[in-house]
Amino acid sequence: MQFRRLSVPDAFEFTPRVFPDERGLFVAPFQEAAVREAVGHPLRLAQTNHSVSRRGAIRGIHFADTPPGQAKYIYCPRGALLDVVVDLRVGSPTFGQWDAARLDSTDFRAIYVAEGLGHGFIALEDDTVMAYLCSESYNPDGEHGITPIDPQLDLPWPVDIAPILSEKDTAAPTLAEARESGLLPMYDDCVKYYEKLRTH
Repeated sequence: MQFRRLSVPDAFEFTPRVFPDERGLFVAPFQEAAVREAVGHPLRLAQTNHSVSRRGAIRGIHFADTPPGQAKYIYCPRGALLDVVVDLRVGSPTFGQWDAARLDSTDFRAIYVAEGLGHGFIALEDDTVMAYLCSESYNPDGEHGITPIDPQLDLPWPVDIAPILSEKDTAAPTLAEARESGLLPMYDDCVKYYEKLRTH
């Protein structure tokens, strides 16, 4: 499995080998050894999530209080989507910057999103499936979001697809509003937590 760093620090893209034959195909989208090599520690698995989305559905931009936050390993077993990672860590050299990658059921690329980073995606096809491996269980009191249509972020949603947002994501604050309210994670806290994970 190959991996590369995204332009947002502590986010990675993984590309597994796909083995097609006359029966179909075989692929291992998650491989612990590759994640450990890239991230510096194994992914603790506390919960798996599964979503099915219509074309144009946007989920995100979501993040969790850090520590402990919630690291995510994400891939697309059916359909296609545009996955977006945003640096929401106040004090980070890349605060407010984002990177994006296409995930689909052809190449089975995956994205690792470290604790404290924001994550979201848009489904490019109907019945697109997103699979998430999560380091921590869902904690409703610690889960937050910023609006995915924040003009300051100018995220790369396709202009030819009408976006479909939940009420919660539509009502979420902008990046600037979330920062002013103290909602966002602090970069130094995140870095200390990453180091703790690497040394335990």
